[in-house]
Amino acid sequence: MNTKSILAAGAVAVVATLGLASCAGSNDEGDNGAAAEGGTLTVWVDAERVDALKGAAEAYTEETGVEVDIVGKDNATIKDDFIQQVPTGEGPDITMGAHDWLGELSTNGVVAPLELGDSADDYLDVAINAATYEGTVYMLPYAVENIALLRNADLVTEAPTSWDDMIAKGQAAGLDKPFVVEQGAEGNPYHLYPFQTAFGAPVFGTNDEGYDPTDLQLGNEGGVAFAQWLGTQGKTGSGNFNTDIDGDIAKQAFLDGTAAYWLTGPWNVGAAIDGGVNVAIDPVPSPTGDVASPFAGVKGFFVSSESDNKVAANDFLVNYIGTEDVQLDLFEAGNILPALSAAAESASSDPIIEGFAKVGADAVPMPAIPAMGSVWQYWGIAEASIINGEDPVATWNKLATDVQSAIDG
Repeated sequence: MNTKSILAAGAVAVVATLGLASCAGSNDEGDNGAAAEGGTLTVWVDAERVDALKGAAEAYTEETGVEVDIVGKDNATIKDDFIQQVPTGEGPDITMGAHDWLGELSTNGVVAPLELGDSADDYLDVAINAATYEGTVYMLPYAVENIALLRNADLVTEAPTSWDDMIAKGQAAGLDKPFVVEQGAEGNPYHLYPFQTAFGAPVFGTNDEGYDPTDLQLGNEGGVAFAQWLGTQGKTGSGNFNTDIDGDIAKQAFLDGTAAYWLTGPWNVGAAIDGGVNVAIDPVPSPTGDVASPFAGVKGFFVSSESDNKVAANDFLVNYIGTEDVQLDLFEAGNILPALSAAAESASSDPIIEGFAKVGADAVPMPAIPAMGSVWQYWGIAEASIINGEDPVATWNKLATDVQSAIDG
């Protein structure tokens, strides 16, 4: 699946819709359509990023005369509040959110297209891919997050070259089970997806508008081969995957040094470093020789479809949030790789961030299409069953059938 090539037209202007031809990309005083609108922009963000955006808000007000009200919101409720309030006219002009909300936001008609113009080229490919839904850009991306392999560099000094090499290196270091990854009783396909992609088994195929919900790929030959391999690594095989291992158990094994490798995300790096582990970040080791591509989650900002200040909202996002300084401010608030290429390069002076960035270069956006809900419904349970010894081929084929039936309704 080549998601990096699907958006050549995705960042094309939707100028007629927004009436942005006179202002997008312009910062000249007295010649900015946003200033002519006046009024106030209300921006919802999670509490951790309020301070990071204050400078951009003040600069925008000084430049345009448009007040920017940064409102801290509970990250657990911000999406539902946005969906409920926008149709009433009570919601914000802009909200922070995740790219995989796009299917739901679009279906509910609460987001407006975003005009990036030439600045689309300034972002990481995966960020622009994720910001695009059905060929149209709806989100100004600011961060990209993906999993990678954490290695205890005191136990194993070199990065593994493959899955088998990783296991062999860990065993040579005296570890019985050198690798851990979060699973749990209902599985965790998010963490296993890199291995699935290494077998050539994406969830969906793609077209020129992004993921194609009519092209379910789970049941292809690669998917069956992945299922067979997964069975060899489970309860009746090597035991490298175990549904008894949840997130807390995986973390403790890595902190205790009973596991040299932990497949997880940047959200767990701090705990490992605080625990005294000499952490290195490596690519996900492939079981096939082909690249193991994890999902990428991209965070960004959406413009309300009911905003009375769409021009100012677009201008603020593209020309202020979409700058290296502001994206680095957001990075410092959350320690997640910036979506803007220049900011990502600056942040990658940190070897941990650099490691995640290298893995992220091969990542693919988590599908935001509504059909993905049907996949999540069955996917993890099927993988957990295979890990626990159920017939891999029959279980995987049933998974594909069940998902297709759910999509078909």
